[in-house]
Amino acid sequence: MDSKDLTKVQKDREEKLKILREKGFNYPNKFEKKDYLGEISSKFSKSSKSSLEGKKVSICTAGRIVLKRVMGNAAFMTLEDSSGRLQIFLSRNKLNEKLDEAKDLDLGDIIGVKGILFRTNTDELTVDLDSFELLTKSLKPMPEKYKGLTDIETIYRKRYLDLMSNPESREVFIKRNKIIKSLRANLESNGFLEVETPMMHPIPGGANARPFETHHNALDKKLYLRVAPELYLKRLLVGGYEKVFEINRNFRNEGISTIHNPEFTMLEFYEAYGDLQRTAKFIQKLIQDSILVVNDSLKITYDQKNINFEKDFEIRSLKELVKEELNVESLENEEDIFDLAKKKKIKIEKNWGWGKVLLELFEKFVEKKLWQPTFVKDYPFEVSPLSRRKDEEKEFTDRVELFIAGKEFANFFNELNDPHDQEQRFLDQVKQKDSGDDEAMFFDDDYLDALYHGMPPAVGVGIGIDRLVMLATDKTSIRDVVFFPTLK
Repeated sequence: MDSKDLTKVQKDREEKLKILREKGFNYPNKFEKKDYLGEISSKFSKSSKSSLEGKKVSICTAGRIVLKRVMGNAAFMTLEDSSGRLQIFLSRNKLNEKLDEAKDLDLGDIIGVKGILFRTNTDELTVDLDSFELLTKSLKPMPEKYKGLTDIETIYRKRYLDLMSNPESREVFIKRNKIIKSLRANLESNGFLEVETPMMHPIPGGANARPFETHHNALDKKLYLRVAPELYLKRLLVGGYEKVFEINRNFRNEGISTIHNPEFTMLEFYEAYGDLQRTAKFIQKLIQDSILVVNDSLKITYDQKNINFEKDFEIRSLKELVKEELNVESLENEEDIFDLAKKKKIKIEKNWGWGKVLLELFEKFVEKKLWQPTFVKDYPFEVSPLSRRKDEEKEFTDRVELFIAGKEFANFFNELNDPHDQEQRFLDQVKQKDSGDDEAMFFDDDYLDALYHGMPPAVGVGIGIDRLVMLATDKTSIRDVVFFPTLK
């Protein structure tokens, strides 16, 4: 429909509304809806025509008109609500002059109806209307009824039109809700307490990321939207809670892509006296249950490739994966790592140590090939400013990341609770920031003070919920699983 036709349609509908207003119509704000369309269809799906005639099932419902077929003294329409669709039948025998008013209804209008359930001669479950009421007049037309909404730009910018016309889009977000409920139920059944921590931080921390800045006028103070809740959740461990979690919104002032949105949803949980191996098993269960709650099997297809969640997830060392993928025998010292990076044409910044270079090699050559669920362990301490060093290999940390379909899905580690070590790492981060690294962490005096009071040994976990929903629903763009994504 071109803009000229659209203007004409809108003018016609505005004229209809004007006439309705002259008759006293004023967008009613109350209708006692007793029945939901999808529930009616499900409940009476097996009821025969004769049994419905005997029961005289009374229906009081409401929904948006999505289909309309008008005949001489009758009309069929299909209503849609959040639960599904159902056909209604309007006849002059019951509605008299109100039928002419009904014929003037448009696709997209929202109406409340009352009537008796029956089956048509073609055996379709239908409500024979005794009365109807216009609740909302739609002044702009719905997307084309057969094609639905197909323009990607409009789908993301006007999600309400997408949800209105594409049932599969609505289903994705219902599945998202099921996944979050599954995660929450798993954590609560394992003794974790759900908490809320600040969204605005005086000092950004908890992740290497560029923050969004804002200003508090009354305090005349700069604040930052949180990049992660980690440091506040660990303050709660210091305070005496031993198992806490938060399903949270994070904000990172970084690029936009099919897997990155400036605001996104994370699950973070912390367990005092936790164990990495036990935590890995728990994460595996969280992922498996999330897949199963919206799929019939733990064997799924994502981006046209198979993923098997039935088996225990593989556990591999980061350095060994780099050696294996790039077919090198030794990466035992700093010189080996820098030489390999130069050979592979990695652009090395002047402030990078061997740990950062090793991570760059992993991210460029290995990460995208980890398709089946794989835990990657032993990250260099240089790129793990909040992780505890390994006892036997001080240059590495007790940190693990989970990769599936070539993307990171979880990050977890033994938390650093040595205040002297943490203080030095904060100082190292400040040096990196002064050298031009915008993602390096700030020095957080208050968090350091909390550590000086003593934090128990603990494991902390972060899981990206948006990516998990993408995986479970076979969506390759984060924009498909976020109601209102940020766009250029």
